[in-house]
Amino acid sequence: MDPSDLSTHSTEALRAEILRLSREYSSRVHRQNRPADDDRAPEFIPGQTPVPYAGRVFTEEEVVAAVDATLDFWLTLGPEGERFERSLAEFLGVRKSLAVNSGSSANLLAIAALTSPKLPPERRVMPGDEVITVAAGFPTTVAPIVQCGATVVFVDADPVTGNARCDQLFDAYRPGKTKAVMMAHALGNPFDLATTLEFCREHNLWLVEDNCDALGCSYTLPAGHRLAADYSDGANNSDGSLTRYTGSWGDLSTQSFYPPHHITMGEGGAVNIVRQARLKTLVESFRDWGRDCWCASGKDNTCGKRFVWQLGDLPEGYDHKYIYSHLGYNLKPLDVQAAIGRIQLDKLPSFIAARQANWQYLRAGLAEFEDVFEFALPTHATTWRPDGSFAWDSSGCRTECSWFGFKMSVRDKAPFTRTALAKRLDERKIGNRMLFGGNLLRQPAFVELRKDRPDAVRTVGDMAGADAIMNATLFIGVYPGLTQPMLDYVIQTIREFVREASAR
Repeated sequence: MDPSDLSTHSTEALRAEILRLSREYSSRVHRQNRPADDDRAPEFIPGQTPVPYAGRVFTEEEVVAAVDATLDFWLTLGPEGERFERSLAEFLGVRKSLAVNSGSSANLLAIAALTSPKLPPERRVMPGDEVITVAAGFPTTVAPIVQCGATVVFVDADPVTGNARCDQLFDAYRPGKTKAVMMAHALGNPFDLATTLEFCREHNLWLVEDNCDALGCSYTLPAGHRLAADYSDGANNSDGSLTRYTGSWGDLSTQSFYPPHHITMGEGGAVNIVRQARLKTLVESFRDWGRDCWCASGKDNTCGKRFVWQLGDLPEGYDHKYIYSHLGYNLKPLDVQAAIGRIQLDKLPSFIAARQANWQYLRAGLAEFEDVFEFALPTHATTWRPDGSFAWDSSGCRTECSWFGFKMSVRDKAPFTRTALAKRLDERKIGNRMLFGGNLLRQPAFVELRKDRPDAVRTVGDMAGADAIMNATLFIGVYPGLTQPMLDYVIQTIREFVREASAR
């Protein structure tokens, strides 16, 4: 379109032309971000093209959605946010999802909601109460517990799954003090939900699932399991077993949509309210400045009693939109982010399938090195088989992983260290990461915390598993942007490294 002709076109035609050009622009300049199975993805050049451990995977659809939402210029969370929240909740099978500006904010809001004075006193998390979590992982799973004045109780981690030693939960419990469990599904591998849920139900505790690395994982209870009756809305399988996505088992769960995660909004996250409607009101209040009003942005008097309320020591009739029941935050994302997330969510099933296929491809390609590497196993699995299946333990529980990364630990008898392997991968432009903070108790922030506030942290066990993860574990990528030539290059690089080290 000639710019001189724009004045003669309707605004609808002008908008359509802007979106057409946005689509064309994106298709030309964002080829490196396309899914691996897209024939327009750029050629991989070994040793020159980076192989990231994770990254944004998108096409012109997300760009057009972002531009379209920007043209509306609603900016703050609005119509796109409502659509995204509804779609995410429907996917997970939860009562409500609330979009926020990051996964870390989601974790903060989930814990903050449990401190609300609107909860029964015996369930409210008060300063000095205890919340159980795992010692190995990402710091912002744990930081909100401290920030809300509670005591962090660490249990150890299992080096094979990367998840909590859930058998230690019972040793961690203190009557009258323990109020909640908050743990992550590590690298897209569900933790032992059956044990954790039974523990929480026995002691009337909250369960917060940090699902930031695990969107699309599922967990299955066997037929007749005593917990199944609590989830009558779950997917009942033909054999009578019950399957639900992770993030839909606890009371609250959290998501992150930072670029390395399963879907992205750039920055962004969500808090999922699994069943209890009252928790939605609390999370929403803490997200939106702490206000008591639940009107959506740009809407007034949803309750029909805007000038009728009398709360606190305020005069009767004080505007409900400016009554605050909590010391809250402002942690909403932008509507344009939600527009991107909505398109990404449509692609999630294919993204999950790609992650699972890439994990299996790497596992098969590195199978000859089981003597020097301890490879990850899904929770409840006992063995990986060359056909890609698993042998399972006697619990009857099963997990299906939506892998965030390919975790591998260097065995003690290996002729090389984890750091040496990481350096070689880095030299070859192959992205790799530790399992986040390793043993968090050894991180500077927690060392100082224990000095300044000895009562802020309690430990159960010797943390040998968390130390093993800290010293020997790394992970490489499985995200949907990795092509088979990239994966072959990764496998070849590791093979050469191991053989060189073994020959010394």
